[in-house]
Amino acid sequence: MHNIRGNKQAQATGHEPPGEDSPQSGEPQREEQPLASDPTTPGREPEDSPKPGPKSSLTISFVQKAKRQNNTFPFFSEGITWNRTAQEKVAALEQQVLMLTKELKSQKELVKILHKALEAAQQEKRASSAYLAAAEDKDRLELVRHKVRQIAELGRRVEALEQERESLAHTASLREQEVQELQQHVQLLMDKNYAKQQVICKLSEKVTQDFTHPPDQSPLPPDAADRDFLSQQEKIEHLKDDMEAYRTQNRFLNSEIHQVTKIWRKVAEKEKALLTKCAYLQARNCQVESKYLAGLRRLQEALGDETSECSELLRQLVQEALQWEAGEASSDSIELSPISKYDEYGFLTVPDYEVEDLKLLAKIQALEVRSHHLLGLEAVDRPLRERWAALGELVPSAELKQLLRAGVPREHRPRVWRWLVHLRVQHLHTPGCYQELLSRGRAREHPAARQIELDLNRTFPNNKHFTCPTSSFPDKLRRVLLAFSWQNPTIGYCQGLNRLAAIALLVLEEEESAFWCLVAIVETIMPTDYYSNTLTASQVDQRVLQDLLSEKLPRLMAHLGQHHVDLSLITFNWFLVVFADSLISNILLRVWDAFLYEGTKVVFRYALAVFKYNEKEILRLHNGLEIYQYLRFFTKTISNSRKLMNIAFNDMNPFRMKQLQQLRMVHRERLEAELRELEQLKAEYMERRTSQRRAMSEGCASEDEVEGEA
Repeated sequence: MHNIRGNKQAQATGHEPPGEDSPQSGEPQREEQPLASDPTTPGREPEDSPKPGPKSSLTISFVQKAKRQNNTFPFFSEGITWNRTAQEKVAALEQQVLMLTKELKSQKELVKILHKALEAAQQEKRASSAYLAAAEDKDRLELVRHKVRQIAELGRRVEALEQERESLAHTASLREQEVQELQQHVQLLMDKNYAKQQVICKLSEKVTQDFTHPPDQSPLPPDAADRDFLSQQEKIEHLKDDMEAYRTQNRFLNSEIHQVTKIWRKVAEKEKALLTKCAYLQARNCQVESKYLAGLRRLQEALGDETSECSELLRQLVQEALQWEAGEASSDSIELSPISKYDEYGFLTVPDYEVEDLKLLAKIQALEVRSHHLLGLEAVDRPLRERWAALGELVPSAELKQLLRAGVPREHRPRVWRWLVHLRVQHLHTPGCYQELLSRGRAREHPAARQIELDLNRTFPNNKHFTCPTSSFPDKLRRVLLAFSWQNPTIGYCQGLNRLAAIALLVLEEEESAFWCLVAIVETIMPTDYYSNTLTASQVDQRVLQDLLSEKLPRLMAHLGQHHVDLSLITFNWFLVVFADSLISNILLRVWDAFLYEGTKVVFRYALAVFKYNEKEILRLHNGLEIYQYLRFFTKTISNSRKLMNIAFNDMNPFRMKQLQQLRMVHRERLEAELRELEQLKAEYMERRTSQRRAMSEGCASEDEVEGEA
């Protein structure tokens, strides 16, 4: 501070300003006084605050320096004379104000520096006081160590700041290089632009010269030039009129297009509303027809085998209802026939049952399925298709789980199933494995080949892809099953695998994809020993299902137990083939969508949901034989897939996998104990039979000896 003050004093000339300039120079002095006498920062201890003596002297020095500064201004180097004009005085005063403002800023910075120096001195004073106040050397040593740590920390901060400064300097140099390169590029572009402008100017001059003085034609006389000019003007006027006409016509056409677009939108909205109404009317028609068929069936049951005109008329009505009508189409290609003979996967919509009652029930169910589909087309199916279409790459997530439970649209199902299968068998999949297994099967016959051949003709007799003589699906199914029998020798082939592979073929269509789908189900999704010779895991799941039914549907289980109904006779096949023979294809494939992602828990959920769906109808039956007859086909009466899904994934909650695993473990131990006991009984029986045969053979030998002696 002393050096700065000395430098300022060295610039003064010693001349005092005139009296009329004192008011202007006095204002900065009044501004400097509060800055110089600012109190110390809050929180500072009273004993550490500076004394007023130095402050007043500092203020006096600032005032004196401000006065001396007036003499240092260039305009006042030789003194301001009394005969100067007012404008010169104003300019001089404004310049003096600017200089004083700069001086004020420098003084403020100086005050800030002094405040920081004062704070540092006070902190050092407090540290010294603490050091002197310490009673023992140990405390003083601790204070010294603390100061050393602070110094080390400050040193590290300084190093970090130095590194940051170097990095910033390096960045700044890089930026400067980039700026120089950009400047060079800009200069190059400017040079190119200048060259192009010169070329354009030369070409313009040449065109003007050629236009005014054509090289091949002699200059026209003045009269001819005037006539040419007038004709050109007339042509320009005609062209302007044509342009205005075209603009008017364009505006008119735009308004017409706008009106036509509005009309088209209204027509499209009306068409959509009519299509929705048509679908609703078709659904209502299906419902009315199904109720009509149900009424005919009830009347037929009420009349029984009576021979009368009413029974004959009723029989004729039933026959007419069961006959398929030819599909008719309107001019806009809207199908009026509510149902077709085959569904989209080739299954018969109404199976050709031999019993007339079953055929009637099948048609009632087909009508109800069509009705539910039409009613839910706009509200459920269309938004679901849009969500699947918007879904990008498939990754395991809660959203994908909910979408799979709701069902995959037909156009997305092959892609989704391939991803799900790959997710299951990626640790087993090897390139060329399927072709290698097929070549092994061609080299020698597998022991299970005969059983596979027998089951081919019994696979889905109600599906046109497996019953048509010209279809390629039976050959594909044969190759898939033979390849799997070589892939898994411990299982080879088990009845039920043909239907699993057939469902995979219907959806995926490719042999290799269907093969890996079968591998995923048997070897990764289902528990071990599910398709073994003893079917141990399958029997365990039947017992687990009994426990879950008792927990979720106690009233139904009590009713079935009262009539001694063994549900495993019905449900065993559900689990073995994952409902392939039980549910209609529309519901079956939705079950498989969730099953391939979540596993066997889905099978338990849907098994419970099927009984919950038909609980009221089962409770109305009070005879064991009637219950068995109803349970044989009651899964085919389910038509509302959304209701069944809601029961499976909402009404059956909570359904924890941990509970399922515990139940499986308990029942597996019990079943294995029962099997060991059965094996022990078999061994005892065989031992007893062996001893009896030995005794019988000895008795026969003694009789032969007696006869020989005689």
